[in-house]
Amino acid sequence: MDQIYKKNNVIKAYGLLLIEGLAFAVSLMTAVVIRYKSIQAGGSLYVHFAIVQAAFMLLYATMTDWNRDFFIRGYYKEAAAVLRFAVSTSVGTSVVMYAMEKNRPVSRTVFGIYISLFIVITYMLHLIFKEYMLKYYRKGAGSDKLTVVTTSDRAAKVINDVKTARDWNTYLTGVVIVDKDMRGEKIGGIPVTGSMDEIMSGEMGGNIVDRVFISLPGSISIEDVKTIIYEYESMGVVCHYDVGLEELDLSGKEAGSFAGYPVLSFSMQNLDYRRLMIKRLFDIAGSLIGILITAVLFPFIAFAIKSDSKGPVIFKQERVGKNGRHFYIYKFRSMYKDAEKRLSDLADKNEMSGLLFKMEDDPRITKVGKFIRKTSIDELPQFFNILKGDMSLVGTRPPTVSEYERYSAYHKRRLAITPGLTGLWQVSGRSDITDFDEVVKLDLKYIDSWSLSLDVKILLQTVVVVLFRKGAK
Repeated sequence: MDQIYKKNNVIKAYGLLLIEGLAFAVSLMTAVVIRYKSIQAGGSLYVHFAIVQAAFMLLYATMTDWNRDFFIRGYYKEAAAVLRFAVSTSVGTSVVMYAMEKNRPVSRTVFGIYISLFIVITYMLHLIFKEYMLKYYRKGAGSDKLTVVTTSDRAAKVINDVKTARDWNTYLTGVVIVDKDMRGEKIGGIPVTGSMDEIMSGEMGGNIVDRVFISLPGSISIEDVKTIIYEYESMGVVCHYDVGLEELDLSGKEAGSFAGYPVLSFSMQNLDYRRLMIKRLFDIAGSLIGILITAVLFPFIAFAIKSDSKGPVIFKQERVGKNGRHFYIYKFRSMYKDAEKRLSDLADKNEMSGLLFKMEDDPRITKVGKFIRKTSIDELPQFFNILKGDMSLVGTRPPTVSEYERYSAYHKRRLAITPGLTGLWQVSGRSDITDFDEVVKLDLKYIDSWSLSLDVKILLQTVVVVLFRKGAK
């Protein structure tokens, strides 16, 4: 079944890549001709521009997966998506070109004409491609011809749902009614092409069938269902079986087997493993840079901590990571040695509602500790956690063991990904948030909308927060 969706995704992805490449080439060449009256003007300058822009377009597509909902986007959402794509990639290209070609800057006239044309042409080609695939390609010989197998009482609804699903690679050509003989009739404009008797006898008629969608009530015996699936499968037809779980969102869920049993695998997250691999490479590279910075600053920080109070320079504490994994987090010590023992005495002064302790003037924090916390210097040793894989550059806050033991199932979902050095909560004014449920909402928002570009955005916002000391107390 994965091969079907892979084929559809490949056609969509490469079709759009070709369209965007064409829009880019036409826009740039037209802009150069309008400005210089010659396609050869500028020499290697615009060749370099084209190479850099193509690289940014591929990078943007990889990091954001911006065309994931292409066929269900309306006119306004499509325009907004194209505008973000064109502006983001073109601005990035301009910055790189300025650094590369300071003595030969790209003409502002060329750039203005180019980006205007690029937005308009990309948008128009997207609409044309979408219209063609939905209205013409799906009716052509190349699309999969679908037959619905259902009962007379649910046929009209199922047919309407299939028609309005905007599946560009599937065209509904017939319906088989299993509870009565309705051959020769039409339901919702779709001809009834077969009956249960024909399925049982292996005589399903001469119509083209590439895929079958089977939607049957519980009153149909499992033996009959198995027979229907077997008969179509034996013809080489792909069968989609409605499992009758309408109340559950099955997008991103997987069918397979476990210990010999046919199963549906459920998960609240649907993260692309290829992007997760890129995220891990970012983590390794970022942690190595962070460790180098930590090594340079360590003697000065260690001297300040030891001069201010007794105790180790590095504070080690057991935390809970992805899906309940325990690990030790490392920080520069910012509290007195007996800080954890004194926590229970301060419980009534907690300024945070819920399962998180926060106190603005916490007496357990040392003088040096206040400074390294405000500047986030205390977090630097966590780059070792990131290199080990216990943490990521961007993620959710790892709770202490005692916090985790009080979590509900809802709270535990925030640990569905690797915890991070920074995250959406940290860049959203963490000192102003006084409700733990708000922290959880921000963490879940990050998980549900995760992309590589979101990680980059949070990292850049973190730099701003640290430099201007916002949100940390």
